[in-house]
Amino acid sequence: MQQSKVSRRLKETTAPEVNEYIYRPRLEGFASGFVALGNVNKAHIVMLAEQGLIAQEHATTLARGVLAMEAAGAGQVPLDPSREDAYFNYEAHLIEQIGADVGGRLHTGRSRNDILATLDRLRCREVLMDLLDALGEVRQAALASAERYAGVVMPGYTHLQPAQPITYGYYLAAVEQALARDSQRLEGTLQAMNQSPLGAAAFAGTPFAIDRARTAELLGFDGVVDNALDAVGSRDFILESLSHLSLLAVFWSRVAQDYFVWSTHEFGLIDFPDSIAATSSIMPQKKNPTVLEYLKGRSGHILGLLVAASTTVKGTNFSHTGDANREGTRGFWEAAEESLRCLKLFELVLRSATPNEAPALRKASEDFSTATGLADLIVREADLSFREAHHVVGGAVRMAMDAGLPAYRIDSAMVDACALEQLGHALNLDAEKVRLCLDPAANVQSRASQGGPALPTLLAALQGAGQRLQAQQQANQARRGQLAAAEQRLQQATQAQAGQ
Repeated sequence: MQQSKVSRRLKETTAPEVNEYIYRPRLEGFASGFVALGNVNKAHIVMLAEQGLIAQEHATTLARGVLAMEAAGAGQVPLDPSREDAYFNYEAHLIEQIGADVGGRLHTGRSRNDILATLDRLRCREVLMDLLDALGEVRQAALASAERYAGVVMPGYTHLQPAQPITYGYYLAAVEQALARDSQRLEGTLQAMNQSPLGAAAFAGTPFAIDRARTAELLGFDGVVDNALDAVGSRDFILESLSHLSLLAVFWSRVAQDYFVWSTHEFGLIDFPDSIAATSSIMPQKKNPTVLEYLKGRSGHILGLLVAASTTVKGTNFSHTGDANREGTRGFWEAAEESLRCLKLFELVLRSATPNEAPALRKASEDFSTATGLADLIVREADLSFREAHHVVGGAVRMAMDAGLPAYRIDSAMVDACALEQLGHALNLDAEKVRLCLDPAANVQSRASQGGPALPTLLAALQGAGQRLQAQQQANQARRGQLAAAEQRLQQATQAQAGQ
């Protein structure tokens, strides 16, 4: 009778259906994870030798075998789904090269469980750094366009109704600030999750006198996940990262929705180059916002992946299980790939969109978004409470609308008429001051409080945002440099053990 290829406990070969639908798909990522698995093995070999847990000659043979596999590449490793996953296939090939006695010693003091947990953290670490780099590019595009269009006046909206005039640059500065929080969330997770589970073994540690701190150092971790059960049983850093991506996707979808509305003929505030639009198969006049629709649609997909992952994990025991640690994590890798694609497209949108300056200014002049500025003027000049001023201006707006007049046609006489009706006396405001507060450009420049859209305030904010972005980008590059240095030290230690 044929037996399992990985255990004498199992007396039958793996069913073809299990191979086809469970184990074979697991091997599809073998090539992409080959280097990381090799690094985990190299760190473990170096540590075992240093601790005297295996003979030096055995450690040397193991080191040479792993380095030879590394040089040959992942393509030289036969993949058999009956061996269940990448680790057993890697080990089987190593044993074939150097013999069962020495090759089998590689697994001293560890388990597939802590290997998988370590590989997940190594992979997640790289993904988070890639996402931070991509987010940095989007933020850079937002800041560049914000500075370019800092003085381009347009209506600002609440409830999709004209609210107050702003500038397009001011809007983009807000976009960058929100994205900066997404960067901070991902960076916080990256810093917290960079702890090594290697050496936790199955979930209860090992009787061998291993040095977990040493393997953590060799793999570029900042420390170890202390409790062995938590080390292999938890993938909260995956769910945390996925939740961050969901927040990011929700935000880019909201921005895409703004552009979606603003680029319509009815609004006409924003235009995109033809290169990022599509047309209709039947209606020749169409210029469809394909990229915006993609960004909005994919955000829902990423939210679904978070719900699926969380739902999968919530019903599992707090230990190593296939549903928690394999099925519960798969959505993150898909979400990360999709997020990287969407961030490239989001950067393209922010870089390519151009405001239609004249129509935007005209709308801001006509659509009564300057009305708050008139109320503020009344508070300052007539010493009324803001609520009283609000009533007066509301009456003036109603009067102008009933007469078919745009906002800039409101004058001091109309204000006095409404004040007489509301308060019983005229306000006698200076006509030029009324005109200026209803001018959208002057209206914008009057709001110079911290966080406001006035040009000096905005430019100072953009300068600070640029400095913060540069510091974060440099920190991510420094982190990459530190990890590259750790990998180089690992390679040198392995080569020294191999006598090379």
